[in-house]
Amino acid sequence: MSLIGNSGDNDVSDAERITLDVFSVIGMITVTIIVLKLLWTICKIIFYHDISKLFKTNLKEKYGGWAVVTGSTDGIGKAYAHELAERGFNIVLISRTLVKLDKVAEEIRVKHNVEVEVIQADFSEGRMIYDHIADGLSNKDIGILVNNVGVLAVPTKFENITEDEVWNQVIVNVASVPAMSKIVLPGMLVRKRGLIVNVASSAAVAPFPLFQVYAATKVFVRSFSKSLEFEYRRTGVDVQTVLPGAVATNMTAWSKTISKPSLGVPTPAKFARHAVATIGYASETAGFWNHELQLMMARALPEWMITRSAQYIIR
Repeated sequence: MSLIGNSGDNDVSDAERITLDVFSVIGMITVTIIVLKLLWTICKIIFYHDISKLFKTNLKEKYGGWAVVTGSTDGIGKAYAHELAERGFNIVLISRTLVKLDKVAEEIRVKHNVEVEVIQADFSEGRMIYDHIADGLSNKDIGILVNNVGVLAVPTKFENITEDEVWNQVIVNVASVPAMSKIVLPGMLVRKRGLIVNVASSAAVAPFPLFQVYAATKVFVRSFSKSLEFEYRRTGVDVQTVLPGAVATNMTAWSKTISKPSLGVPTPAKFARHAVATIGYASETAGFWNHELQLMMARALPEWMITRSAQYIIR
């Protein structure tokens, strides 16, 4: 009887040992994957944000003479306009406030010695504005379109968001991207060159409580942008998706932690300088080196962990 009992114990021990070996292998593979992803992300950061600056592509020669930037009187949009003007592009600024448009236009003319035109348009008005925009862009060699315009409600539970805030985020953040792309893409295809930059958000990688509508609109932007990239590869028209983390702009003024520049929160100018440097090197980028690391971590962690930690990120 004791021999039988010992034989049974050995069988159980062997099974446990096999199970432990299997889990050890799984653990090693998981750790290896995480380390390789980290190393790959670091390589991309170095390549996109450092080496790319040493070998600057002549973007104007590659894509065309004019760059169009929506939401271009503040924050990231304004910084993109300055950065592209620095690269020699003539600029079309599109935003809703004419006084601010004229002020930014004059700044760019004086600083970069390029042509600048403005189109006043309130993207929250929806479909009715796009014929006016199309007229303003007609007969121009549009090389780059930066779909940047966006609105963000103060983070709160969905029940506290007004109907106007819901509709504004959907109409501005979602509808503007395909609508503007529809205007410029046909000309780019005829010329067989061009670039559409769609500014989404790192909030698109996981559900984001208290930012539920904003994050969902950015999921749309990323999905649309990646689809467009696939459809038009090898046509001469490039599509880049940008997934920024926190940038110190008026949109983040409600937060004590992400409204001021820091190591992880760049100024709009610094962000745009890094983001523009990735053009021609990355079809999808966080735009800023630190944000690339943040995005890598977000993708590596379980979705529930990102979702639950959102309340601490937005303080």
